[in-house]
Amino acid sequence: MNPPLSVRSLAIADLAAAYRERRTTPTRIVHEIFARIAAAPDRGIWISLPPIERALEQAETLGACEPSTLPLYGIPFAVKDNIDLAGLPTTAACPAFAYLPSESAFVVRRLMNAGAIPIGKTNLDQFATGLVGMRSPYGACRNSFDPDYISGGSSGGSAVAVAMGLASFSLGTDTAGSGRVPAAFNNLIGLKPSCGRLSTGGVVPCCRTLDAVAIFALTAEDAARVCSVAEGFDAAEPYSRRIAAGVRFAPRARGVFRFGVPQREQLQFFGNTAYPPLFDAAVAHLQRLGGECMPIDFAPFIETSRLLYEGPWLAERYIVVEALLRGARDALHPVTRQIIEAGAKPAATEAFRAQYRLQGLRRRSERIWDDVDVLMTPTVGTTYRIRDIEVDPVRLNTHLGFYTNFMNLLDLAGVAVPAGFTPAGLPFGVSLVGPTWSDYDLLALAARVQHHAGARLGAQELPLPEERQLDWNPHRS
Repeated sequence: MNPPLSVRSLAIADLAAAYRERRTTPTRIVHEIFARIAAAPDRGIWISLPPIERALEQAETLGACEPSTLPLYGIPFAVKDNIDLAGLPTTAACPAFAYLPSESAFVVRRLMNAGAIPIGKTNLDQFATGLVGMRSPYGACRNSFDPDYISGGSSGGSAVAVAMGLASFSLGTDTAGSGRVPAAFNNLIGLKPSCGRLSTGGVVPCCRTLDAVAIFALTAEDAARVCSVAEGFDAAEPYSRRIAAGVRFAPRARGVFRFGVPQREQLQFFGNTAYPPLFDAAVAHLQRLGGECMPIDFAPFIETSRLLYEGPWLAERYIVVEALLRGARDALHPVTRQIIEAGAKPAATEAFRAQYRLQGLRRRSERIWDDVDVLMTPTVGTTYRIRDIEVDPVRLNTHLGFYTNFMNLLDLAGVAVPAGFTPAGLPFGVSLVGPTWSDYDLLALAARVQHHAGARLGAQELPLPEERQLDWNPHRS
């Protein structure tokens, strides 16, 4: 049981209200969170934590500011340990790779300048290669609801920290689903923004052309607030993009919207019998919110997903760890090494063939946006116990990416949303998917889904804060 906080919850809306009303202070919240971390059951969340004095120093500097002057005043957050936080080592869950950054990543700096307080660096699948949260020399990261189950990866530590009330939000990365799978397994919002919306400057690459910084939050409103602060063009990062103006659809304004779902025979649940009725309920739920359901051909998305690990994009992962593989290959987790070493094989001809194939799949998949505003799928088709993954680590991991691996290859945005619980008490989630720059539309719809479903906050016995209207176009350059 976590020690009590001086506020109802760490949801940003609740904490911001407490600061405005002088019911607590950033210094008090830091003390309470570090006490919670010390008392929390071991879930393999953290790789490194700074001395409490460091967090207190930042909290105390906020005392000279009015809470209303900073959008994330006193909001505690966690950082996946492949994202630089000055003064703490960046390991990517590989001690032999570790380095001490002198400067925080671009997105971390923006968040801290807005008043957010970093609490620590979180555990991950080594080099962000995996969707299970187990491939780490720092130990497996365990599910916040049942420690026998996986947390999801690769950003497992970031998700579990938020779900267990140890941070208000956290940063992860998402190349193949790492910002959505852990969200689904831990009853969170997981925003996989449009690629380039949040700079990857100061982030250890996974597949550099496809990487995205992800946001885990207790509510869709919290994710939107964090994204509006963290986003922005980074001239020093070649893959940062200037955000296009305008939005694609506005379900709050229009009322009725069309959402696509995979045709029934294309849905995959890998033997899980608890998830199908929950997905059917989520479809019915979206219809009650004004959505018109349209089955779509999911085949182009399935074929695209296969390209990510069966195609030449593995070479990008190989580039990152090439020196380690040549000089200290035993420093890599055995499963991680097995996957990444295959990236040494693709030839330039294979890379171009894959690009041609991908472009054809992009063109086929684009047709659905003529008919629907948003695509909804399960975030994952099933879940697994840790012991299951230990026996069959690669094949079962592949199952977890069925609904996620295509997204960055097709340049889409996505939000994982809580959508109920299995009879065993484990969370189920769906993903809302849209074209590039539809991020805030998706978050607004996610807020409606989350509030009307009445989901609780993460793994905590706390209700959602009161629903708030989202800003439709909070773009920052």
